[in-house]
Amino acid sequence: MNKTVTDAQEAIRDIHDGAILMLGGFGLCGIPENCIAALVTKGVKRLTCISNNAGVDDFGIGLMLQHKQVKKMISSYVGENAEFERQLLSGELEVELIPQGTLATRCMAAGYGMPAIFTPAGVGTEVATGKETRTFNGKDYLLEYAFDADFAIIKAWKGDTDGNLVYKETARNFNPLMAMAGKVTIAEVEELVPAGQLDPNNIHTPGIYVHRIFRGKNYQKRIEQRTIRKVNQSK
Repeated sequence: MNKTVTDAQEAIRDIHDGAILMLGGFGLCGIPENCIAALVTKGVKRLTCISNNAGVDDFGIGLMLQHKQVKKMISSYVGENAEFERQLLSGELEVELIPQGTLATRCMAAGYGMPAIFTPAGVGTEVATGKETRTFNGKDYLLEYAFDADFAIIKAWKGDTDGNLVYKETARNFNPLMAMAGKVTIAEVEELVPAGQLDPNNIHTPGIYVHRIFRGKNYQKRIEQRTIRKVNQSK
């Protein structure tokens, strides 16, 4: 089944105000740049975004925050975005900060069809406020619910027209987990090939999880914190 669409605008055509979105990536690595830009252009509002982090002020989810499109952010790390901080402190933005492993496992649970998980992360901290705790073999665990996202928007290195995906190096972060978890999964890829050209032994996300796929363009692939080794001037 050919799942290709023309571009990001067509891929996100039915994302509506108030939707719950998963967005792949870790920092700025492996984020769906084209789909984020299309969401900004479309101007959808009151979004709940589930992502490891919130981008930076002028890139990634940070662009959506600038345009006041995000109602709630569910993340693990948000320390690189001043606009995020401003909206949080002013009460404009709802925020749920959760441990990174819990974020990943709640994505995984959704993909596996599990309603909830028990995890030791957060026990005895503010994270546990209002949550059910159970004891297994003498150790306390929190009940955490699987995410229920309307759309998962992810980025892969290479894909085929059937939606099979291959990720490259660090960009294989939250993308595979989120690909399984959305009611509708949208994948943008750097290279799109006909079905049958990918080595089936090296496919990371089977096409059964992907509903739409397109070839992205003009990727910037920014680095959040660029560290450069100083040149030894004595040589």
